[in-house]
Amino acid sequence: MMNVAPAIVILGQNSVTVARKIITVLPGATLYGLAGRTSGVDVSFTNFGETLRELFAQGTPLIGICAAGILIRTLAPILSDKQQEPPVLAVAEDGSVVVPLLGGLGGVNDLARRIAQALDVKPAITTTGDLRLGTTLLSPPPGYHLANPEDAKKFISDLLAGAQVKLEGTAPWLSDRKLPIDPQGNLTIQVTERLVTPTANCLVYHPATIAIAITDTIDDPVTLVQQLLTDTSLEKASVAAIFAPITAAADPAIHAVASALGVPTRFFTPNQLESLLSQGYSPAQAVAIAATGTSPITSSSPHIAIAIAPQPIDPNTIGQPRGRLAIIGTGPGGEQWMSPEVKEILKSATDLVGYKTYLNLIGSLADGKQRHESDNREEEARAIFALDLAASGRYVAVVSSGDPGIYAMATAVFEVCDRLSLPEWDTIDIHVAPGISAMQAAAAAIGAPLGHDFCAISLSDILKPWSLIAQRIAAAAEADFVIAFYNPVSKDRTWQLAEARNILLQHRTPDTPVVLARNLGRPGQTVKAIALDQLTPATADMRTIILIGSTKTRTIKRNDGTIWVYTPRRYETSKL
Repeated sequence: MMNVAPAIVILGQNSVTVARKIITVLPGATLYGLAGRTSGVDVSFTNFGETLRELFAQGTPLIGICAAGILIRTLAPILSDKQQEPPVLAVAEDGSVVVPLLGGLGGVNDLARRIAQALDVKPAITTTGDLRLGTTLLSPPPGYHLANPEDAKKFISDLLAGAQVKLEGTAPWLSDRKLPIDPQGNLTIQVTERLVTPTANCLVYHPATIAIAITDTIDDPVTLVQQLLTDTSLEKASVAAIFAPITAAADPAIHAVASALGVPTRFFTPNQLESLLSQGYSPAQAVAIAATGTSPITSSSPHIAIAIAPQPIDPNTIGQPRGRLAIIGTGPGGEQWMSPEVKEILKSATDLVGYKTYLNLIGSLADGKQRHESDNREEEARAIFALDLAASGRYVAVVSSGDPGIYAMATAVFEVCDRLSLPEWDTIDIHVAPGISAMQAAAAAIGAPLGHDFCAISLSDILKPWSLIAQRIAAAAEADFVIAFYNPVSKDRTWQLAEARNILLQHRTPDTPVVLARNLGRPGQTVKAIALDQLTPATADMRTIILIGSTKTRTIKRNDGTIWVYTPRRYETSKL
């Protein structure tokens, strides 16, 4: 079955609507669009053939909203191993046809059905076994793993030729189909979580019915778990997930085992385990029972328990995942300044937390997410809310403009973590994803004013006294730094910028270049250069970043009337 998020590839803007409908049933999908002909996509490409072949080689399922022939001709030169090829489908531009082309072993027909259902059409499935037997034996549904796909081709051929098959084990997805099931059949389908050796006349499916509970840090956990599976004659392909108490969510041993087995981790809160623990079960036994509803198998380790559920386990319905909190920077404005890392986080996150203006900058990447808006001045409350939400098992993205670590939400999150030290927050996986800062964008828009030593100072005296701000401005001016002023003016703060200018004029000449950049990357962007003595509160607002030149900063006036501003890399008196 498909276990990699697919790529939806479009060649024109008319295909975006159909692509968005498909994404509703494939929320992790990435939308690729031809540069110059599409907008509002996740990834722009210029070479269709190279992009498609690279994605295919990486094993990425491909959904081309284009003619089937284009996909066939593009991929034909690299087709080699049927066992390894990912699903490839063609979808008509108007969404009227869904055609599975490649990837029968990768679940292409099931993927085609999901897409067709979203588009309210019938998939064009032509696989004989799928049509006559009512199922694709090569591509079992989630929760089952085919152990010997190399034997499936002859097995299916024999079934289509009239052979009968006996079913050993429980598998509703097979019992309800058109399979010629006969207890005396000369072919066998075996459904078991046990270690078995398949034969040519027997297809073996391993159901994901095994839950492994780990409750404490252990030495060499991967080897120990694998040995326990071997000792109990259990197949690792039947392991559904690694389960643990939420208090152990940050334990690397648990995640190491899950990574080695290729399964997710899920965690239980103390309330969910309380009843079982009160009955005398050990923590590991309680976790295993909570995951399966059945008694665990005897284990040689007190910190590990294994239990087998009567039906395949869907980890998404049991316990909760480890909470994740990503503090991201979208850049100062448009989507073109958003890093690929940030885009991937936004696609995967379940919840977005932030100031409404910043959330709106995300555009279509916010579709299908839970939005939690708050006032821009409520940073501490926003950080606490985001941490609590992540602690409940959600994947939360705290959205800042610019870079989240520069006068933004990353610091707010770590401040409350440090001050409150709530134990439930220790379970969260916290990650900071950088963004292009406003001062970088402002500098790039007018040349290279940050070409030598520089610093950044916020003129807001809400969180620190003006006396300290004034001291830092004077020190930076005396040291001849280029200075980036953040938060220069607001409705309630107007005099600070004028006072900052007066301090600077004690160390800079009146004609020192000053860059005013407003609404960077957004509608109404303006970037201009003025002289220092022209800097007044009326020239800026909270959407403005100001760059104050050093004594060495220079301007270049061009024939078209525009101005470049730059700070030389070398000082004449420097020994560099």
